[in-house]
Amino acid sequence: MATMTDVARHAGVSVATVSHVLNETRPVRPHTRQAVLDAIDELGYTPNTLARSLVTARTRSIGLAVSAISNPYFTEIVQGVEAGALEHGYSLLIADPHDDPEHERRVVQLLHERRVDGMIVAPSADPHELLGYLARHNVPTVFLDRLVDAPADSPYRFDQVGAENVDPVAQLMSHLTGLGHRRIGMVAGLSGLSTTTERIAGYRLGLASAGLPYDERLLVHGASESGAAERATGALLSLATWPTALVTGNNAMTIGTLRALRDRGLSVPDDLALCCFDDFAWADLFAPRLTAVSQPSKEIGAQAVRLLLDRLASPDRPARTVRLPCAFVHRTSCGCPTDSASADSAPRTPGTTETPKTP
Repeated sequence: MATMTDVARHAGVSVATVSHVLNETRPVRPHTRQAVLDAIDELGYTPNTLARSLVTARTRSIGLAVSAISNPYFTEIVQGVEAGALEHGYSLLIADPHDDPEHERRVVQLLHERRVDGMIVAPSADPHELLGYLARHNVPTVFLDRLVDAPADSPYRFDQVGAENVDPVAQLMSHLTGLGHRRIGMVAGLSGLSTTTERIAGYRLGLASAGLPYDERLLVHGASESGAAERATGALLSLATWPTALVTGNNAMTIGTLRALRDRGLSVPDDLALCCFDDFAWADLFAPRLTAVSQPSKEIGAQAVRLLLDRLASPDRPARTVRLPCAFVHRTSCGCPTDSASADSAPRTPGTTETPKTP
C-alpha cells in the first residue's frame, strides 16, 4: 500500500507539501498541487482520514437527522444531500429522530460526538431542546424543509432551506374553486411544524381569495402520516354536509385519505375531488391520476449542503433562509377531464428566494 512518503517521492516534493494538498492547510502552487494529485492517482494512495482529522480538526463528514426516511419525499431529500456532500468530498452520517423531540436531541448529540463538521436537520414540531444543544455547542447547522424561529434573545442563527408552501396551496384552492367547489376540506399535517402552519395559511388564503368563509370543521389534522389522515378524513365524512373537495397536506396523508374514501365506497373525483401537496413517483399511476404540488426535494437537499459549506467557510456571515419554488402538476383527481390535464405543468409559484434570517 502506497504511503504519503511514496507520493512525495513520486511527485518530487516534500511530505509536508503532500500534507498541505490533502488537508488544504496551506496554499500550494497549481502545478505542484497537480503533480501531487497525479502521484496519488498513479500510486492508488488512500489518505488516512482519521489522521487527517487530527491535523485539520475536520472530519469532512456531515450529520443528517431526518425523520420518516421511508417517505419518498424525504428519501429524495437524502439523495440530494448525499449527492451534494459527495460532490464536495464529504461523507454522510444519517440518523432518524422519529419526530420525537427527546430522541431528536439525543441523535443529534450522537452525531456531534462523531465529530461531524456540521449538521443538516429536519426539526421536530418542538425543537426547543435541539436548538439549545446546537447553540450551546455552536454546531454549524442548516435546517431543511421545516423552518424554525430561533429565540429572540439568542445570538445564534441557523441557515435554512425549504419549499414555498403558502402560494402553492392557495393555487390548489384556486383551481378547486375555479371548478365550482365551495365547500373544501383540508387534511393538514402535524401541529407545530412550519410546513403545516404555512400550508394551512395557503388554504385559508385560497378561501379568502374566492370570497369563501373559513369553517373550522373542514380543517382536520392528519399528523403528517397515513393512519391519522385516514381517521381525520373519516371525521370530515361524518359531518352532516360533506366537503365536495379535499386538499391533503403531504403524500403520506394522501394515502390515508384515499384509503378512507375507498373503505366508504367513495370515488375520486366523482364523489369528492382531491388535490395533494407532494407529488410522488406513482401519483401518475393512480386512478384517477393525482393533481398535486411537486416539491424540489433533491434540490432542497443539495441547497442545504451548499449553505452548510458556506457556513463552514465563513462562520460569521449572516444566516440565510432560502425558499425554492414548487410546481403545480395538473392531472385528473381534481375532476378535470383527461384531455385538459397536463401531467407536467410548469412551475407557477414565485422563483427561488433567499432572505436574511431575522430574529
